[in-house]
Amino acid sequence: MLFARIYLPLALGYAISYFYRNANAIIEVDLVRDLGLGPSDLGLLTSVYFISFAAFQLPLGVLLDRYGPRRTESILLLFAALGSILFAQAESLSGLIVGRLLIGLGVSACLMAAFKAYVLWFSSQRLAMINGLQMVAGGLGALLATIPLQNALSYTDWRGVFTGLAIITVFASVSLWMFLPENQRTDNKLPSLKLHLKEIGQVLRSRIFWGIAPLAAISSGANMAIHGLWMKPWLRDVTGLSADNAAQLLFAMTLTFIGGFLTLGIIAERLSQLFDVHLMSISVFGMTIFLFIQGTMIYGGIGSPLILVILLGFFGTASVLVYAGYAKIFPKNLSGRVSTFLNLLVFIGAFILQWGIGAIIELWPPTDNGYDPESYQSAFGFLVILQAAGLMWYLFSKKIYRKQNILI
Repeated sequence: MLFARIYLPLALGYAISYFYRNANAIIEVDLVRDLGLGPSDLGLLTSVYFISFAAFQLPLGVLLDRYGPRRTESILLLFAALGSILFAQAESLSGLIVGRLLIGLGVSACLMAAFKAYVLWFSSQRLAMINGLQMVAGGLGALLATIPLQNALSYTDWRGVFTGLAIITVFASVSLWMFLPENQRTDNKLPSLKLHLKEIGQVLRSRIFWGIAPLAAISSGANMAIHGLWMKPWLRDVTGLSADNAAQLLFAMTLTFIGGFLTLGIIAERLSQLFDVHLMSISVFGMTIFLFIQGTMIYGGIGSPLILVILLGFFGTASVLVYAGYAKIFPKNLSGRVSTFLNLLVFIGAFILQWGIGAIIELWPPTDNGYDPESYQSAFGFLVILQAAGLMWYLFSKKIYRKQNILI
C-alpha cells in the first residue's frame, strides 16, 4: 500500500527525532549525577541539538530538491545513530556535545523531508490530514520520552537507552531506503543556486515575514525549551513533585501537545471560514495565552500542576499555525523558502532560550534536591519579557500593515 510505504518510515523517523529532542528532560538527574553537570551545562548540552538542526536547514532544501527525501533523510539518520552512540559512550561534557550535535544534524530532515514527500506523492486535498498525522508521530515520540523512558531507566541506564536508540535509528534509516519510493515526478534538472539565494533574499527583505517571525520564533523556542528540558525540573523544585509524578505530568503535557496539533489547525481553519478571521490572528491569540500561562509560572503556577501542563501543552502548539498563515500570504514559489527560514529562526531561538534558562538558574546556588525555586522566577520572567516584546512588535507591525490593506 502506497500510503504505508510513504507514511510509516517517515513517521518513525520523526518520532525518533522528537524522542532525541526531549529525552534530556527525563535523564537530566542522571547526567548531573554521573558527569557533574551544572544547569548551564545542561542547558547548553540540550540546546546544541537545535543549533546543528538550524544550521542545516538552508542546505537541506537544496539536498531535498536534488536528491529527494528518500536519500537525504536515510543518509542523515545515520549521522544521528553515530551521535547517539557517541552520546552513550561520552565521559565528559564535550563528548556529550559532539554526540548531541550529530544527533541534531542527523534528524534535521525528518519533518521537511516528510512534507516534501507528501507533496510529491499525494494530492493537495490530502496534505492537511497527512501533515497532521506527521505531527502526531512527533508527539508520540515525545510521549515515549516521558513515563516510558522513566520506566526504562529502571532496567538500564541512560547509556543503555541511547545505545538502543542508535540501533532503532539505523533501522529507521534502512526502512526509509528500502520502502520510501524514489521521486519520479520531477526531472533531473538541478535547482539554480542563484534562484535559491534570490528567493531567500526576497524573504529576508519582506516586512510581512518579519512582522510575526520574531514572536513565532520566540514562542516556539520557549515551548521547546520548557517541554524539552525545564518543565520536569520546575515541577520538582517549585511544586515539590517526585521524579515519577513529574514524569507523569510531562506525559499529560505531551498528550495535550499532540491534541493541540490535531485540533488547533482544524479549529483555526473553521474560524477563518465562518468568521473571516485571519489565521495569523488566531495563532497570535494562542501564543498570547501561552505567554500568560508562562507568566503564572513565575509565581508558582496556577494552583493545579495538571491544569498548568495541559494548558502549556495545548497552547504551546499555536505558533505552528504561522507556517500555514505564511502559505496564505506568500506566493507558492516562495513557500518552501519561507518555511525553511522560519524553521531556522525557531531553532536558533530554541538554542538561545534553552541554554539561557540554564545560565540564569545557575546564578543561584543549588539546593539539596535540585535548583533554587527563586532562580526559576527570573528564568521564566526572561521568557515572558522576550515573548511580550515579540507580541508588541507584531501589534505595531499589524497597525502599519492595516493602513496598507495588508492582513497579518
